[in-house]
Amino acid sequence: MSKRLRALRRKILTPNVSATELEVRGFHVKSAEAKEQLETIGRTFLQGYGYAVEARSPAEAEEWLEAVDRPFRGFAYEGAGMGAVMLDCLAGSTKRLTGLLAGQGQQHIYMVYVGIGWAMARLPRFLWPDVTRTDPLLRWLILDGYGFHQAYFRTDSYVRDPHREHPFSWAGGPDVYSARAIDQGIGRALWFVGGTDPDTVADLIGAYAEHRHADLYAGAGLAATYAGSVSEDELRVLVQQAGEHHAQLAQGAAFAAEAREMAGLTIPHTHLAARVLCDRTPQQAAALCRDLMPAAGDRDVVAGIPAYETWKQQVAAELAAVSPAEKDANS
Repeated sequence: MSKRLRALRRKILTPNVSATELEVRGFHVKSAEAKEQLETIGRTFLQGYGYAVEARSPAEAEEWLEAVDRPFRGFAYEGAGMGAVMLDCLAGSTKRLTGLLAGQGQQHIYMVYVGIGWAMARLPRFLWPDVTRTDPLLRWLILDGYGFHQAYFRTDSYVRDPHREHPFSWAGGPDVYSARAIDQGIGRALWFVGGTDPDTVADLIGAYAEHRHADLYAGAGLAATYAGSVSEDELRVLVQQAGEHHAQLAQGAAFAAEAREMAGLTIPHTHLAARVLCDRTPQQAAALCRDLMPAAGDRDVVAGIPAYETWKQQVAAELAAVSPAEKDANS
């Protein structure tokens, strides 16, 4: 395919960048700086998406992706994950996605898997990728991406009508847990919908049924750490707002630290968020996630509980070993 045709393919398949503007989405604007950060993330996501669908090969896409600025490179790989699936569904193969994960994309596997979920949200079910071929531990991140997409683009249904049910089933695992994985993605999206304002985000979470709050705060903690645009004081407000769900908030932050550490993309904000939310350095938080990660042979569903949820619970329990109140009392 010629360069001109590949560029045309990218233009046809890539969503309009205006869809990432906060005013267009009707999201809260906390400040000009936060607005620019969130919109840059959106633009970078679409840039990575475009690279995946325009490149002649996964190797060329990787070359372009690796040139993206470090703070935002993970979002480009997330977009590339979506773009690779969209392109593969047209070609009737998995060449672009498998190629992406065979190279440097393996260091961004968390983000690429999230991108797969974005693609599923845009594709008819008969074109969904075969998720049974993905890592049984990490495949729940696909639904995290699906949930993020729905809350970001179908905000009226998934955010502004928080009591509405959205039944979901897929080949990746039990339906009961699928809803929880989607909530984790919705919680991550609420960081964007709320414009990185911790009080606004907490109000959004508070509108959902209580049993959903833990997963929503886990997603918010991940986004607050990975996407950022929040001060130390604001992070402390987020901790206070999370209350009894602080352990889940911290678990999400630890997963974000692991994602950045694994990809070599740790930035100053990662250190700040890991310290405030996890009381650890990014390296320590990431090491905790890796140490507790189930081995390759122990990544399936046991008694209806995915190994992914067990992993999350163990990380949260370790981070909650000393509560913020106890730390304050002993300081």
